[in-house]
Amino acid sequence: MTISQARAQRLQDIPRQCLASALWVWLALTGIAQAELAPLQTVPSVDVPRYMGTWYEIAKYPNWFQKKCTSSTQATYSLQADGRVQVLNRCKTDKAEWSEALGAARQIGGPTSAQLKVRFTPEWLSFIPMVWGDYWIIDLDPQYQWVLVSEPRREYLWVLSRTPQMPTATYQQLQSKLVALGFDLNRLQLSPP
Repeated sequence: MTISQARAQRLQDIPRQCLASALWVWLALTGIAQAELAPLQTVPSVDVPRYMGTWYEIAKYPNWFQKKCTSSTQATYSLQADGRVQVLNRCKTDKAEWSEALGAARQIGGPTSAQLKVRFTPEWLSFIPMVWGDYWIIDLDPQYQWVLVSEPRREYLWVLSRTPQMPTATYQQLQSKLVALGFDLNRLQLSPP
């Protein structure tokens, strides 16, 4: 084989190599997309009375309804006589004033279900399905000291703790869990205490 024939053969191999590379990239991206589309699971059960109380936001995916929050973000859950849950979300604004949103939560499924729906609209609008948002408990400390909350599409995410600050080692373990669950840590934002 002459030098020009060898050069011509290498040039013919380039499209095949590009095609092979493109195929590998496509397969990798397809695999990633399929992994991200795997259904998000909740914890098997939640003891709702034990879940009540105040939870402090440690980190979250930024969202439009918390833009005014600059620190001290927390949620307090209270079990009502009728079995529903009252939700009080509050945070401090850039003017160091408290901003509050009062809402309600209800379980979807049985009495230990980790899937809830929450709303922050007036009670008279509660018949409209669109006012209820998914609140899925996707991981929960056995001692109820931290929780990971999201929803089926993974668009929202909160890392909550019973204390305003979380040990670094615990937070790093939770980050590893989130990666395994298909969450993008680049979107995760620490919340100021």
